[in-house]
Amino acid sequence: MSLLKRIEKTTPPQPNIPTTPTAPTATPDELRRRQPPAPPHDTYADLKVRLQQKIVADLDPKLDLSKQDQVRGKIQEMFDVFLAQEEVVLARAERMRLFEEVVAEVLGLGPLEKLLDDPTIDEIMVNGPRNIYIERHGKIEKVPATFETEAHVSRIIDRIVSPLGRRVDEGQPYVDARLLDGSRVNIIIPPLALAGPTITIRKFAKKPFTIDDLVKRGTFSTEFIEFCKACVEAKLNIVISGGTGSGKTTTLNILSSFIPNGERILTIENAAELQLRQEHVIGLESRPPNIEGRGEVTMRDLVVNALRMRPDRIIVGECRAGEALDMLQAMNTGHEGSMTTVHANTPRDGIHRLETMVLMAGVDLPLRAIREQIAGAIDLIIQIARMRDGTRKVTEVTEVQGMEGDVIVTQEIFKFEHAGVKDGQILGKLKPTGIRPKFMEKIEAANIFLPPQIFGVDARLFA
Repeated sequence: MSLLKRIEKTTPPQPNIPTTPTAPTATPDELRRRQPPAPPHDTYADLKVRLQQKIVADLDPKLDLSKQDQVRGKIQEMFDVFLAQEEVVLARAERMRLFEEVVAEVLGLGPLEKLLDDPTIDEIMVNGPRNIYIERHGKIEKVPATFETEAHVSRIIDRIVSPLGRRVDEGQPYVDARLLDGSRVNIIIPPLALAGPTITIRKFAKKPFTIDDLVKRGTFSTEFIEFCKACVEAKLNIVISGGTGSGKTTTLNILSSFIPNGERILTIENAAELQLRQEHVIGLESRPPNIEGRGEVTMRDLVVNALRMRPDRIIVGECRAGEALDMLQAMNTGHEGSMTTVHANTPRDGIHRLETMVLMAGVDLPLRAIREQIAGAIDLIIQIARMRDGTRKVTEVTEVQGMEGDVIVTQEIFKFEHAGVKDGQILGKLKPTGIRPKFMEKIEAANIFLPPQIFGVDARLFA
């Protein structure tokens, strides 16, 4: 017997263990098929980038960019030559779209240009290169438009601030500016902005809101408009109070439209936003320090200077700090009919904010003296708010009546009455409280007589 057969006989039988079949070796083609597909290559975006780089590099630097028709013609020539050389065939609509996007990069604000031209958009918010949001009809939504890189955002920022003589860099990492159409811009860059260069644009309507527009939107009531017109013509001092984006500047523009044409009006702002239609208007704008830290002109400096310019009325776009003291003193020393805005949630909070801002002026005044200044200067506070549905409404109109002890006494004249919610829209109306304000004597002294019904008062009481 052979040795192999002897080993087979002496080896005990092994249990039947199933064996795993060996996977066949995959071919290179099969391996490629198993890999996840590569992301699609955006041919259009690649073409746009190359075209932009080519045109920017070849465009004559001596070309006057203010002559936009001439520049567009030059870009059109270079555009056609490039597409012919690359043998790119595009549909008519796509070709026009590509041309306008390239022109926006050379002459405008790149991806923001289309958003700025959209009349339904109220605000544009750029949170770094990849996230652009807009506010439309009071609601925030994200848009597909993007910048290519952070450097692309920085290039557009330079295009915004350079014509204004402003700068944004490590030494001055944030700035308030404005566009040519008056839209307000705030810019803040890294390292302060963690998401990347951040731009916030509060757009100005190409056609300013009229009184009829705001009455239709429910922001104002007809009684409120008639009342405000009388207050402005009678030279009452008015403060408009509200939160960010609530419509304070729009309300200030509407109220200023009631100022008679024969008066000399001075406007003082950080960034010019007011759109007064009168003939005799002098606009003043504050100035930040230069790169050496010199040359700053503050709002307070401008208010003090305005008193020497023989104004009939002073309109301060927004009181934020010590200029509140000079504004109150101007109101108390013959410059009646002045107006300003403050950030506050209620008229009472607005008074407290004014107290705080006066203390920021660095003048050692007792609180009672500050309150006497406020009570003597301000006649009326108009509170405006942005509702949950995105609409803006006047929620309260309050008279400042004077002092009782150490407390400033106020009285509501109009108040917004909520009437529920329907289809996501807040219902309600600004209604009179039935109280006739004390300053009616001043209005009637100006030969202006309002019907008692405006205040919800029975006319028979004054018959």
